[in-house]
Amino acid sequence: MPLRTSRPETNPLTGSWLKKGAERFLSGWREFWSWRKIKFSAGGAAFTAGTFAIGFAAINTGNNLLFLLLGAMLGFIAISSWLSEQVIGEISVFRRTPRGVTVGNPLRIQYQVRNGRRKIPAFALEIGEGGLQGLAFIPFLAPGRRVSTRSENRFVRRGVFPLGPVTVSTSFPFGLFRKTRTLKVPGELIVWPRTDRPVRSPTLGGGHKASGGVTGLNAAGPRGEYRGLRGYRPGDDPRDIHWRTTARLGTPVVKEYEQNVAETLWICLDTRGQPGELAEDSVETAASLAAKAYFEGKRFGFATTGATIEPGHGPGQLERVLNTLARVDFSPANPHPQPPVSPQRCVLVTLSPSTGGAFGGVIRAMGGTTDTDPETATDGDGPTTSFADDVGRHR
Repeated sequence: MPLRTSRPETNPLTGSWLKKGAERFLSGWREFWSWRKIKFSAGGAAFTAGTFAIGFAAINTGNNLLFLLLGAMLGFIAISSWLSEQVIGEISVFRRTPRGVTVGNPLRIQYQVRNGRRKIPAFALEIGEGGLQGLAFIPFLAPGRRVSTRSENRFVRRGVFPLGPVTVSTSFPFGLFRKTRTLKVPGELIVWPRTDRPVRSPTLGGGHKASGGVTGLNAAGPRGEYRGLRGYRPGDDPRDIHWRTTARLGTPVVKEYEQNVAETLWICLDTRGQPGELAEDSVETAASLAAKAYFEGKRFGFATTGATIEPGHGPGQLERVLNTLARVDFSPANPHPQPPVSPQRCVLVTLSPSTGGAFGGVIRAMGGTTDTDPETATDGDGPTTSFADDVGRHR
């Protein structure tokens, strides 16, 4: 009868535990180094090269003095690495961005930076954004304290840009290395098109103002007969606040007025065309028309492919239009804009030289300038004040 050799039984629980432990260790190790980067400065690279040269000479000659010098230089590097790690290891950052920024205007990003260490201060901190060049600098941050700082950047094109991770870096204490820590702080930034393009004011209806005097019962605006009181909405004119009722109720209440529908300006943007300079010109023209209406205190609405903004007034209304324009995409396959009112009451901004016969006013982008149909235009220049600066006064 053949003999059977017994094999040592392996505990599956032990193997599984070891595998999970190894995976956790490797994951933690990768995570630890994923948000730490070390870059040599010019002086640090020279110092490190000198350290290697001293070490090579010490090994070849056996000179004790060289070994002492090598030990001192290695200790210098080790102390530099440890201190820089202590400086950025417990730094937390909270980012605050504006609701939007106009192309070409300075973008100021605010940071709240806190040092989580109880006893060790932080020195020479640089706060930045992945993909942006602007940096904020903090020379000293005491343990457990919080400080505010900001960086400044500029954007050259409109759109919605996701913000990358925030970087915290320092060259403390000796400037040999630049150690960077990456913090995941999600966010996005809306870059509005320019609103200071000179535009001529179109007069709807082939040079004749819309007749009427028709009053819309559901349209509230800053002019007309008094209608009643209602709760405050974002974008309402602060001058319409009814202070006595606001003080009695404890919440903002504004006066509501009837608005002449004929005074409402509808802006339509035709997005049928190739993306490029002409397309951006038409977007800036539409934005400048909206800004012009805002500065003149008029009600205005906006319509484009896939988006319609009901008529309104004030900075909140202009901000809604600019947010929509920041997201507009051009394509030859896009459908024609369909405004919710008669096209005769709308101003069309388009790239096409033949589109717009049914509209009350047509403005065509002409590569850096705009061409207004002479039959539907009156003289006038666009606003010269930036909305990004003006809206801050209404917050």
